[in-house]
Amino acid sequence: MRRSLQAIHDRLLRAYDHQRWWPADTSFEVMVGAILTQNTSWKNVELAIAKLRVAGMLDAESIAACDEARLGELIRSSGFFNQKAVRLKSFSRFYLNHGRETGLAAMDHPRRALLSLPGIGPETADSMLLYALNIPVFVVDAYTKRIFSRLGLLTADASYAESQQLFHDHLTVEASLFNEYHALIVAHAKRHCRVKPQCVDCPLLDLCPTGQSAG
Repeated sequence: MRRSLQAIHDRLLRAYDHQRWWPADTSFEVMVGAILTQNTSWKNVELAIAKLRVAGMLDAESIAACDEARLGELIRSSGFFNQKAVRLKSFSRFYLNHGRETGLAAMDHPRRALLSLPGIGPETADSMLLYALNIPVFVVDAYTKRIFSRLGLLTADASYAESQQLFHDHLTVEASLFNEYHALIVAHAKRHCRVKPQCVDCPLLDLCPTGQSAG
């Protein structure tokens, strides 16, 4: 299994090259993006982050102090903007009260602490840990489950924890590898492994029972 997961990574890397995720200027911006990207596209998140930047609001102090209605208007493009304004303010206060990136990274159980915050689930917490704090946890999303269930390495109803454990058990636990792998999964899902798969020229076709049966 270790060999097959690594082989999939290597093929995706040859097909799509290094993705250089997460696109952001600061670690705090990564964390903001992780909250804003819930239930929306990255394009919509970019619009919201641009508005925060223009308003001089892309820092924890400003967000924590901002009126929720104003913050919601600034991030309207991300959808569910009232909920996300509450979540951003809550996270920003937590971030400041616990020593920013350095303090969070030094916690004994940073994931558990993040999961205790309103609106932060496993995918959001793990995105913060991996992309902002460089802590090696594999981020699982709908693309991961789609691709690896089609490859026969996950069941269609695998839980987040079960899906994540597959990668933790069979890859070198390394932040840079997990970072690149997840970004490559996203690239592959957008190019080939869509809801309706585009199997022609797929770099994983010979490894994929689903693609072979469809052909």
